[in-house]
Amino acid sequence: MSKSEIDAVTAEFFGAFDNRDGKAADVARLRRLMIPGGVIVVTGPDFRVHTVEEFIEPRERLLRDGRLVDFSEWETSERTEIEGDIASRFGTYRKSGTLDGEPFEGSGTKTIQFVRTPDGWRITAFSWYDKP
Repeated sequence: MSKSEIDAVTAEFFGAFDNRDGKAADVARLRRLMIPGGVIVVTGPDFRVHTVEEFIEPRERLLRDGRLVDFSEWETSERTEIEGDIASRFGTYRKSGTLDGEPFEGSGTKTIQFVRTPDGWRITAFSWYDKP
């Protein structure tokens, strides 16, 4: 049961950024999917660490202001380990959309850490690496 619940949280996480076919992305759902104080780390040349709020605001703006349209990202493989009330997921993903009028595609790797709370599995942290 736990793996299917983690799969569902992960699918909802990836779906939060989807604004294909004119629908509004729902990045704010990360407030529900993550624990308070969750940490988000962007690797690569512009290494950054964000709180949930620091992460949400600029992405909400980007996904609603018309600069990034028809965007989606999806998991292409994953490995999930569960031990009691903690879990770790390591996976690859792809993404596509149109940014500033230019179509693009990309891929990368994400790692997501989970804990089981009284309200179900929640994300404590995630980080990613986009392939150049």
